Amino acid sequence: MPIDPALAIGAELGSSTFGWEPSDVQLYHLAVGAGGRPTDPRDLRYLDDKSPQVLPTFATVAATFHATEAPRVSFPGVEIDLAKVVHGSQEVRVHRPLPAAGTATTTTRIAEVWDKGKAAVIVQESSTVDSDGTPLWTARSSIFARGEGGFGGERGPSESLPLPDREPDYDVTTATLPQQALLYRMCGDRNPLHSDPEFAKAAGFPAPILHGLCTYGLVCRTVVDEVLDGDATAVAGFRGRFAGVVFPGETLRTRMWRTDDGLLINASVSERDSPALADVVLTIV
Repeated sequence: MPIDPALAIGAELGSSTFGWEPSDVQLYHLAVGAGGRPTDPRDLRYLDDKSPQVLPTFATVAATFHATEAPRVSFPGVEIDLAKVVHGSQEVRVHRPLPAAGTATTTTRIAEVWDKGKAAVIVQESSTVDSDGTPLWTARSSIFARGEGGFGGERGPSESLPLPDREPDYDVTTATLPQQALLYRMCGDRNPLHSDPEFAKAAGFPAPILHGLCTYGLVCRTVVDEVLDGDATAVAGFRGRFAGVVFPGETLRTRMWRTDDGLLINASVSERDSPALADVVLTIV
């Protein structure tokens, strides 16, 4: 059915309560590339059996970590075929370092719906509190739905961050594994776009692609390890726009510039000189 922004914008999507354990955190960290240096203390901090440090990007999977079904894009005023959808952007702000185990409740609403002509963008906002009601993190994300525009809504903003006109302060390459998407899907994202070759072809891709949120986590871990001496608790927030496709096995090049507010980051695929994650800002505590 056509998107109805009058129904969608402001719609409350309910609350969900969930829990996680250190083993969930460990698996997430492996899925975003930790463990490649098994004797490096920076890697081992992510994989401690009792109290691993937690990347703030774990917040993007915590609520659905144990899901085994493909997601559905079915909200008030929004009904979209999953094959038309890719992740558009993601932001997480943590209010304190995330614990290695806990119980939390997330409440989500549709904040914006934009009509891009040939596509639609649906923006969700969520807030998460622990079992005592203390804020843990807030998040904002968007999905980009091809072929779902033209419903007469507002076009919305179109902003990008200019990169500094100087050499980056850091320039790091990070390899992804051929099985990276198959590993990451064990963190609860069972979209067949990342595992089923036929589904990927029907969606317009030559092969399954890497989850955008996997790239997001990989880049965050790279920044923590290379700039923040492996200390994930130094990150207060991380946001970025998914600018292109990454195929499992490709190499990410992450360029980073120090700014007054934190770090400005651009990630691309080395083999194809293709954008992967753009307009990225990491805020340091």
